[in-house]
Order: sequence, then structure tokens, then C-alpha cells
Amino acid sequence: MTDANSSATTVTRPADGVPAVADTQPALDAAVARLRGGEGPVAVDTERASGFRYTNRAYLLQFKRAGSGIALVDPTADIDLTELRKLLAAEPWILHAASQDLPCLHELDLRPPLLFDTELAARLCGFEKVALGSQCERLLGVKLKKQHSAADWSQRPLPKDWLSYAALDVEFLHPLWDELKDILSSQGKLEWAEEEFEAERTAPPPEPRSEPWRRTSGIHRIRGRRALARVRALWITRDEIAESLDKAPSKVLQDKAIVEIASVDPTDAGELVKLPTLARRGRPYAKRWLATLAEVRKLRDRDLPAANPPHDGPPAAHRWAEKDPKAAARLKKARAAIAELAEENTVPVENLLTPAILRRLLWEPPHRHSAGAVAKALRQAGARSWQIEIVAETIAEVLKES
Repeated sequence: MTDANSSATTVTRPADGVPAVADTQPALDAAVARLRGGEGPVAVDTERASGFRYTNRAYLLQFKRAGSGIALVDPTADIDLTELRKLLAAEPWILHAASQDLPCLHELDLRPPLLFDTELAARLCGFEKVALGSQCERLLGVKLKKQHSAADWSQRPLPKDWLSYAALDVEFLHPLWDELKDILSSQGKLEWAEEEFEAERTAPPPEPRSEPWRRTSGIHRIRGRRALARVRALWITRDEIAESLDKAPSKVLQDKAIVEIASVDPTDAGELVKLPTLARRGRPYAKRWLATLAEVRKLRDRDLPAANPPHDGPPAAHRWAEKDPKAAARLKKARAAIAELAEENTVPVENLLTPAILRRLLWEPPHRHSAGAVAKALRQAGARSWQIEIVAETIAEVLKES
């Protein structure tokens, strides 16, 4: 099957129109009452202000249920979400790319008892394009315009065309759910999907990175531990400013500016403001940047960061050959075998088995190279039962041959 539908109809607003945003208690109570009057699962989506605000909080909530229409809720308004929480805690949810929405919903104590993820379902179906618009076009013959996905949803009031865009994000989730369930059932993958959805629903929040500043874009151009210390200090100062202003860090100082400032180490404002990467947004904080650099000059060598980040787990795959040629050979053979299994089962390789799990298993394989021992190791690493059933024996064979 192809992902295109040449006869798709462009839709710019929901069939029943765009409801007013519930930003008062009476409006929210009425919206919850309408949703209670519907039936079946609740389609759920959120709009955030990534790239504009420091946090990843939700600035708009969208819901739809069969027989109740669409409800739009402003979670930043002075409203009590208790009744909404009760409703949503009792009904299954349909989301698209649930892992993106669940964290900000959890912040509001909104949690699904069950969920169906249309993006993840499409991956398991073997679709090449899994975006919401692509699926609507392919399965429903509907073309959506996705022009406001990167908008600043924290602004108020929200423009009418933005609200129409947001409402369309839940308008078609129910028919997609029906179509995808049928496809998964016909492919014998519905149980796989249900296991994936439950893993997604119950996944713990990710552990915070021990040294997040090392992810500064362009840091590979930095040479020397003291220059790294300047990157670290500038990153921390920027983060403090961004948090206090509730702005995305890039709106305060871009990564490329951090790297250039750390490389040059300017000692006065005149030298600092001449740097090409110090855009207008970073100039108001020139004194902070200079003070930060001055503090780094006082650091003792023992307080400077290590040249290489602390590492937990196996090294990067491209370094296996120099560190352990046998492990590198195992990895190469296992990757090829897993790719064949993924093709046979029409699922992406990364969905059949997370690459990180495969690398960790092959870097330190179980002492016994049986399928049972491999299955146990995979289960401990977080692989799902359906994945283990498909890959365990193949990985065991690779270990035996190696």
C-alpha cells in the first residue's frame, strides 16, 4: 500500500465547528457534562509552547468523544479540573504520539486507565509515514493542514484559526482508531500493540541527565577542560535566566553563542558584543556572561570537568571494533539478523527491539547462550514479551556462533 491518497479532501475545520475554549469554571463544567454524555474512548491531545517557554506544560487541552463533540480547555485558567480528572480516569484514551503528550498531562494529574496510540499503531502496521496528517490522508481520505504545530500556544487570546487546527487534532482520532485496530488484527499484531501501549502508559519519567550541558550543540569543537568548564558555566547561567523568565533557553542564548563565547573567552563587554553569534537576545545579559567567565578563571584544575563524559553502559557502536573486536562482530551479525526479522514482520527495526537494549545485551551477554537466558536478559532490560518471542532465539544463535 502507498501512503498517498490523490483523492483526499482538504479539511480546515471540524464538521461541527470549533467550540469556545473552556477557561471559566461554568464553561469547564458544561464541557465535562457534554463529554460524560458521550460514549466510548476519549480522543485526547495537547498544545504546548516548546521553543518559546522554559517548561513543557500544556497550554491547551483538546478532547472528543462519540456523541459529545469536541471540547477545548485552557489548563492555565483559574479552574478546578477535579471532575475532568474523574471522567478521564474512567475511560480509555486515544492519542497520537502519546509519549509527547503524557508528561504535560501527568503534570495536571490527568492519567489514562488505558490508551491507544495511533502513531505507534501505524509503526507496528508497517506504515512508512506515521504523522497524523499522513494517516488521515491514507486511511480516511482527509488532508489536514498542519501549519500551527510550532506556534507559541502560551499567547492569549488564541487566534481562531489556531483553535480550528487544534480541534482537528482530535476530530479524526476515533475513525483512525477503528481503521488501525482492524489492520493490526488482520496482521496478527493487536496484542503486540496493546502490550506497547501499556508499556507507554506506565513508563516512568526519564532520569534527569547528570551533565545536560554536554548536549550543547557544537560542543565537539571545544578543546580543553577549562573551555569545557566555560560551556558548563554559561549553560547553567543561561538555564537560570531562562527558568526565571519562563523562556526557552535558546531565546536567551543560542548554543552556537555558548560555544563561541567559551572558545574566545572574552574579558570585557566590547570584545563580547563583537562576537557574531551573540544575537540581540543575548546582549542584555552581557554582564552575566562576563561574570560567569570570570568565575571559571578562578577554578582549580581539579574542579574542571572531565574531557570525556562519564559513561554508563556500552561504548558508542563505532568504538566497539577498537575496544572489543569480538563484541563488534556480534553486534554486526545481530543487527543484520534483527533487520531481517523486522522486514519479515513488517515493523521498523527500532520497534522490534530498541537498539540500546540490543547493544547492552551484546556488550555483556549472558553466560549461557540459550534462548531462555537471552529472553531473561531482554526482559530485565525492558523488552516486551512479543519482542522477546521474535528475537530471543535469533540472538542466542548469534551468541553461539560468536
